[in-house]
Amino acid sequence: MNAARPATGADPVRATLIAILKQLNHAESSHEGKRAEQALELDEIERRLSDFWAIGAGSVKVSLVLGLLLRNGLVKARAPGDFSWQRQRSARALYEITPGGKKFLVEALRSSDRIG
Repeated sequence: MNAARPATGADPVRATLIAILKQLNHAESSHEGKRAEQALELDEIERRLSDFWAIGAGSVKVSLVLGLLLRNGLVKARAPGDFSWQRQRSARALYEITPGGKKFLVEALRSSDRIG
């Protein structure tokens, strides 16, 4: 993630929503067939976004943005307990992107590529 704030006046909450969805989408696609690794724990998301500009500046908290994603159905929580070989332990609550989250991510990335 890039720690530098974008040149435009980007909304830190929206930027963090998209950054979290990108991380969850990447986890799902890079670990296809390994269900326990296709989702991330809160501390894994926080670690991956630690140098993201909105997090580093203290503008937003990952846990609050993740809650917003959950309430809007863009992310779902999976009960803990699946053993993860990658983590070498049973995972705590895991978060994964939903089809609605993928659609939102694609639309957000598509609209950000447009020139105003």
